[in-house]
Amino acid sequence: MGELILLRHGETEWSRDRRHTGRTDLPLTERGERQARSVAPLVRSLRVAKVLASPARRALRTAELAGLAVDGVEPDLWEWDYGGYEGLTTAQIRRGRPGWYLWDDGVVPGDAEHPGETVEQVGARVDAVLKRVRPLLDGDDGGGDEGGGGGDVVLVAHGHVLRILTARWLGLEPAAGRLFALGTAALSRLGREHGRPVITAWNISV
Repeated sequence: MGELILLRHGETEWSRDRRHTGRTDLPLTERGERQARSVAPLVRSLRVAKVLASPARRALRTAELAGLAVDGVEPDLWEWDYGGYEGLTTAQIRRGRPGWYLWDDGVVPGDAEHPGETVEQVGARVDAVLKRVRPLLDGDDGGGDEGGGGGDVVLVAHGHVLRILTARWLGLEPAAGRLFALGTAALSRLGREHGRPVITAWNISV
């Protein structure tokens, strides 16, 4: 079978400043564009069956610069909606909420564009993505005919949503995404060993 390849987008101003960036649609910085281009040699070694990307322009631009042709925009790959914490750093949030930790304490509601999500809601979104891509990994193009093995499926998205997706791939609760630190423009691989889901490579950057 193929592997699931995860690519986090390159640096933005907010990721550089460690501000929570959910649905705010920011461009890559110049450094972020360089990071995305640096992934291209890794991408050329893949046997790509399909590339899906978050609708965010930082994800789409990263895919383009890495040499990936996006086959489809996947709304369920949007980043965690941070609600009222959108644009804030952890230090800023803790001034009013000492000891706050995203994975345990969640977010507060924001405005109409940032209503906020629980980690379980993000988990449900990535479960839907995994359900749609598993047949491609197994060599089924959706027409019901199984091929001789699937190709790699690339998901270009965001740090927290990809960490939660990794937890769900491994059969863990969504909040276990806290265990998988992921840098900007980093590439990771999820596969199987003896039929069981595993991480085959993690947080690779050039």
